[in-house]
Amino acid sequence: MLIAQITDIHAAPDNDHLQRFGQALSWLEQVGPDIMVLSGDLTDGGWNEGYEQIAAQLEKQAYPSLLLPGNSDDRSYMRQMWGNERWLPDSPGELLHFSYNAGLISLAGVDSTVSGQSYGSLSGRMRWLEKQLGEADGAPVLLFLHHHIFPSGIPTLDETMCRGLSEFEDLIKRYPDRILAVSSGHVHRPVAGNFARIPANICGSVCPANPLWFGSASVPPVRENPMLMIHRYDQGKISSHHVCT
Repeated sequence: MLIAQITDIHAAPDNDHLQRFGQALSWLEQVGPDIMVLSGDLTDGGWNEGYEQIAAQLEKQAYPSLLLPGNSDDRSYMRQMWGNERWLPDSPGELLHFSYNAGLISLAGVDSTVSGQSYGSLSGRMRWLEKQLGEADGAPVLLFLHHHIFPSGIPTLDETMCRGLSEFEDLIKRYPDRILAVSSGHVHRPVAGNFARIPANICGSVCPANPLWFGSASVPPVRENPMLMIHRYDQGKISSHHVCT
C-alpha cells in the first residue's frame, strides 16, 4: 500500500503555492498512491477560496484523501468545505480527527492544533486515540499530526512543536506494538527522528522550504522544489520516502 503525504501548502492570493501543489499532484500521478493525507496548513490568512481550489484539485485525483488542520487553518471552514463525513463524529469539540481502515493497516490523524496559537498540543486527545487503538482490530496504525513531536534543531520552530507529549508517551507504553510510525509537518523541512522508540518523520512542505538553520549567525539559503512523502506498507513493514518534486 502506498500512502502519500502532503503538508503545508500555505496557499494565499499573493503566492504561487497552489501551482506548487499542482506540481506535487502531477508527480503523484506517476506513482499512483492508494490514498493521500494532507497534514495541515492548507491556506494562509483565512483565504477561503484557497480551500475551494484545493478541494477542486483533490476531486480530480483517482485516490481518496484525508485531511488534518494546521495552526494556520480555519477548522470551521474546512468542515463546511468538506463536510462532517471527512472527520469522525466522535471527535471531541471542534477537533477534526480522522480514522481510516485500509485493511492490513489503519491510518489515524490527530488534530494537534490549538486555537489562536502556533504551537500544537496532544493534551486531551489521548482518550480518543486510545479508543482508536483499541478498535483497530489488531492492524498497525500509521499516525499523522500537524505539529512535530521531536526537536528539529531549528530554534524558532521548536518553540512551536507539539506539547502534552508525556500523555502520548504513556499511551505508547500501553500499546507498544500498535503504532508503526508518526508523521507530521509544520517545520517546512524533511526530518527523520524518533519518539518513544517509534520512528517519527517530518514531511517536507509544498511551500518553499525553511533553511536548515541551527541558530548560527549565518542562515544558509535553500532552493527546493515542492516536497512530499510516500509511505510504503508491505508485508508488515513500512518505509517512508522523502521526495522533492
